[in-house]
Formats: sequence, C-alpha cells, structure tokens
Amino acid sequence: MARADKQAAVAEIVESFNDAAGAVLTEYRGLTVKELQDLRRSLGANADYAVVKNTLAKIAANEVGISGFDDLLTGPTAIAFINGDVVEAAKGLRDFAKANPALVIKGGVLDGNILDAQEVAKLADLESREVLLGKLAGAMLASLSQAVYLLNAPIAQAARLAGALQAKAEQDPSILAGGAGEPAAAEEAPAEEAAPEAAAETEAPADEAEAAEAPAEETPAAETSDEGVATEA
Repeated sequence: MARADKQAAVAEIVESFNDAAGAVLTEYRGLTVKELQDLRRSLGANADYAVVKNTLAKIAANEVGISGFDDLLTGPTAIAFINGDVVEAAKGLRDFAKANPALVIKGGVLDGNILDAQEVAKLADLESREVLLGKLAGAMLASLSQAVYLLNAPIAQAARLAGALQAKAEQDPSILAGGAGEPAAAEEAPAEEAAPEAAAETEAPADEAEAAEAPAEETPAAETSDEGVATEA
C-alpha cells in the first residue's frame, strides 16, 4: 500500500473512532460476502461494520488515545463502529453470532475503556434505550394518572354527597331548613304556654310594690271648739 493510501486509510479509521460512541472488534473468518452484507443490514443505523488491517487499526487507535487494543487486533479483523444505541448494536452482533458461529466477538471499547468479549455480552443483555424510555414513560403516566385520581376524588365525593342530599331533600323538604320542621314547632308550643305563668309571677311583685308605694290615707285632724273641747269632725 502506498504511503498516501496508508495515511488516508488511517485517517478514515481515526475519524470513525472519533465519531463513534463505541466500537466492537470481531473476527469474521469463514463468513461469506453475503453474510457480511446481512450483518451490516442487521445493524442498520446503529453501527458501521468495516473490515480493517490490523496494523492500520493499531496506528489509528494510538492516535485517538486508545491503549490496550493491540492484543485484540489479531487475525482477520472487522470493527463495528457504533453510531446509534450501543446496547442495540451489541445485541445485533450477539444475535448474529449465535446464528453464524463464524463471527467471533473479541472485545471492544466504550468511553475509552477496553471491554473483553464477556463484557460486550453483558452489554448486549442490558435493556435498550427505547425500552428504558418506554418504562420511564409508563411510570410517569401511571404517576400522572394516580395524581389525577387523587385530585378528582374529593370532587367526586362532594358530587355524590350533593346528589344524596338533593334526593333526601326531595323526600323531606325540612332538611333544607336545617331540620327545622314540625318538630321545632312542637318544641315552641310549651314555651308559649309557660309564658303567661311567667308573666303572672313577674306582675305579682309589681302590684305589691305599688301597694307599698301608695301614700297612706290622711286621718282628719281633731277640731277644737271654742270651749276647748276637742271634737271630731
């Protein structure tokens, strides 16, 4: 490979590393061209699957600051540069490897950390971003529904109470007057009968007082006759 072509190939791999959220290294020995096409198609927008030369991939990894990558770069190597959901890409590679044992997942890199094959498998077992968002949305919707129910519950209870009161009032209109119907009138009757007796008791002392205050009748004074003998008038 000419020097210029080599530099261009390294620059392309460097750009792929920089643009990707992660990368998974695989060995594709034994896969047909059609199977490689099927693998790329199954990954879709989540990853770009590219066959690379080990020497060029080492140079590119060193340029982007990835260390500990050299041991994985053995045998025929293809790298899945993950551009979309990392978990979905890992799942796609795992599922394809199960159906096509010729594909071997050797390891990968995520956020600058080197992953071995088992760690990539664990990554594939995680729930995808869409599933997690769906669960989050479901939990938020359930909480919102519960909040709406709690807010509407007092209103519904008040409406039921008002309806029950209206039905009761139609049967007994005195309820609207605070329960003051015929029973209240019956209670007032004894009070009116007791009133005259109370009035009599209060008037009697008044008569006695008037009698006490009335002036005593004057007794005619004795008249004296010319002879000095007192005579009654």
